[in-house]
Amino acid sequence: MKVKIIYRCSSCGSESPKWLGKCPNCEEWNTFEELVSQPIVEKQSVKRAISVKKLSDVLAGNSDRIVTGILEFNRVLGGGIVKDSIIILTARPGAGKSTLLLQVADDVASQGYKVLYASAEESDAQIKKRADRILNGSNHNIWVYSDTSMDHVLQAVDELDPDLIIIDSIQTFTLEEHHSRPGSPIQTMGCANELLKIAKNNERPRAVIMVGQMTKEDEIAGLRALEHLVDAVLILNGENGEELRGAWCSKNRFGSTGEMGFFSMTEKGMLSIDNPSEFFMTQRSEGQIVSGSALAVIKEGTRPIIVEVESLVSRSFTPYPSRIAECLRRDQLNTLISILEQRGKINLYDKNVVIKTTGGLQLKEQAVNLAIIMCIVSSVKDKAIPNDTVFVADVGLTGELKKVPAIEARIREIDRMGFRRVYVPRNTVREPSRFKNLEIVELNTLYDVILDLNMKAGEQYA
Repeated sequence: MKVKIIYRCSSCGSESPKWLGKCPNCEEWNTFEELVSQPIVEKQSVKRAISVKKLSDVLAGNSDRIVTGILEFNRVLGGGIVKDSIIILTARPGAGKSTLLLQVADDVASQGYKVLYASAEESDAQIKKRADRILNGSNHNIWVYSDTSMDHVLQAVDELDPDLIIIDSIQTFTLEEHHSRPGSPIQTMGCANELLKIAKNNERPRAVIMVGQMTKEDEIAGLRALEHLVDAVLILNGENGEELRGAWCSKNRFGSTGEMGFFSMTEKGMLSIDNPSEFFMTQRSEGQIVSGSALAVIKEGTRPIIVEVESLVSRSFTPYPSRIAECLRRDQLNTLISILEQRGKINLYDKNVVIKTTGGLQLKEQAVNLAIIMCIVSSVKDKAIPNDTVFVADVGLTGELKKVPAIEARIREIDRMGFRRVYVPRNTVREPSRFKNLEIVELNTLYDVILDLNMKAGEQYA
């Protein structure tokens, strides 16, 4: 039979009978590759016995997981690694993907599971050097394999029979049956589908974790079909040179996508931050207070976290004062400054305002708005807010305090951490009296908060 030549776009996968300089589908240039289309051989269909079950008869349990000793990793995945799941972990270069997965491999191996760590980006010696640096000795249940051939990896899986397979990274492996370069949609999807068959084998289920390369648009390289194929998409955030790393799932078939895990990048690898509230606050001695600092409560998934917001207000010698916010959008900061000037009766037209958070955490909730405004008030008046005081409220353009979601859970975290006073909008807490060690101050407006602090502290805030 005659062999047919086709051309396929390496960016989007569309096909054409002839070579094109520009793909009409994704509009990328010089992406068409010549491929040999094998002749189709008609096969006689063979009927085989199939087993169909009622949904009510299917056994399902949440206990079929590998629970690691890395608590934040477990939290993000919904309680651990499901034994027949396929997970993809993606992040920018240098964020710590390989480091985190090597620690996961060591923890899982220490529980008696066999782990295969296959890398097409590092040699065996490089993996060993990193293991010596971040692990307390190499575990005997970890096997490493450095190659770019997925066929060889599949052969290693058959010989070793591991419980957990780690692939670093999926875009660097190739299958011999596909005549295209590594990283092309055909190769990536082909390798991923082979791993899917291994993970979903009913007789021998295995967990698979793949590293996925990230593009400059902060998306997983390749087709969107790769994200549809896997059970969970785990994203690791963090800038090079910064200690804080955050992990969250944009997709999770076995848990919530709202959970956030925090890690600290150190010389010994990624350390799980099990109590973020302590990490995102400055630890000061009793009685030590500073101006320009206020505490708020954010909510990441089901977990409330206390975070410290700091401000610096200085005199401006230019017609246009600076408005610098490292932790929130500049438009949001300008809006809050306008509210403070109009409703709080504090002029900032000739002042530079700089805002940041302890630990570099990004503020995305409206529940932190009152704390941001109050830290600016504290800085401009050079009067410290007591360090046992927390602010939980949004502030409207009218200067009124607005309700925020899950305020009861936030107050419970404040009480657990031992704080003594919290400012909230009026009529938002159903039973304030049950918090015996916490004074809940319910007020209507921003100006009321400033006046109340003025009276309790005996200082001139307003």
